[in-house]
Amino acid sequence: MKKTLEATALLVGTIIGAGIFGIPYVIAQAGFLTGLITIGVLGAVLIILYLYLGEVTLRTKGRHQLSGYAEKYLGKTGKIIMTISMLAGIFGALIAYILGIGQSFSAVFGGNPWAYSIIFFIFFSFCIYYGIKTVAKIEFWILPALIAVIALFAIFSYNKIDITNLSGFNPYGFFIPYGVILFALLGGAAIPEMRQHLYLQCKKFKRSLIIGMIIPIAVYVIFALIVIGVTGINTTEIATIGLGNALGYHMIVIGNLFAAFTMGTSFLTLGLAGKQMFQFDFKIHKLLSWFIAMFIPLLIALSGLTTFIKAIGIAGTIAGAGEGILIVLMHKKAKKLGDRKPEYSIKSNNILYAIVITLFLIGTLWFIYSLF
Repeated sequence: MKKTLEATALLVGTIIGAGIFGIPYVIAQAGFLTGLITIGVLGAVLIILYLYLGEVTLRTKGRHQLSGYAEKYLGKTGKIIMTISMLAGIFGALIAYILGIGQSFSAVFGGNPWAYSIIFFIFFSFCIYYGIKTVAKIEFWILPALIAVIALFAIFSYNKIDITNLSGFNPYGFFIPYGVILFALLGGAAIPEMRQHLYLQCKKFKRSLIIGMIIPIAVYVIFALIVIGVTGINTTEIATIGLGNALGYHMIVIGNLFAAFTMGTSFLTLGLAGKQMFQFDFKIHKLLSWFIAMFIPLLIALSGLTTFIKAIGIAGTIAGAGEGILIVLMHKKAKKLGDRKPEYSIKSNNILYAIVITLFLIGTLWFIYSLF
């Protein structure tokens, strides 16, 4: 039971990260009801995709990250595209976490945000170096804290929510929150680690995957409802800033400590996935793999070339489209070429495959259009 809970927490902790703080802003721009539709549609798509990916890992002998599975089933081209997608998602997320966590601690304790970012980076990068057991144990204990903080948000905000703020609907606004929500739902890099963690209990893998996806979706809806209900059109890009302004300093403290916890858990799992991608799929020495995965995002974050919102928007669109399309293609190929009998199987459906791929292509084109 504990292994199952830890595996579920691993996925939840990977998914719930910096993206949660951008969701209320983009949903407010689209209209709350429109944003709920976007979360619902993308959430359903990601559940399907991650069930596909879980089956791919179960059909494959050996230990890989996503790029390794892509190479096995889609060749060198698949590996290159998956690598680019993973790097965009992982590095974009790690950059956002490094930037965001410094700002969060600075808002609570005062001082230079960069000092907190560096302290955070040093501690968590060493946790990543020592591997999955350290990460899983930390995820297991932090997850209940995240749920408790969400409950505190609800308690402090319930009598401040204006229902009229939750009635907005824009039939043309589906793709406005697309990139940020997609980023906030991505966690595929944790799935090979979940399988490894459930090595002797893979029959529980499917259930763990579904629960691990439903929890973040529910958390995002509740969080968006609270923030938009309170701040409405004044919702800020980093949600806890506007919420703190509306509810007082106590909410600034709670909100930013919540941010630190969520970004910390995601940094652990995504950093580990990046290290293992270089180590297992590219056969790079463990120490060098760790150095590449950790210090490239740090240098970009320190350079000032990007911001929190830009990092997660670009990362979500690129990583989501690349990983999503390739997972569909891998699932179809693994049905024929897999070398292991899986503990569960999702039926192939060419119509569903086409719908998922089309959604990602349209979302990517819309994002590119929105940049101009």
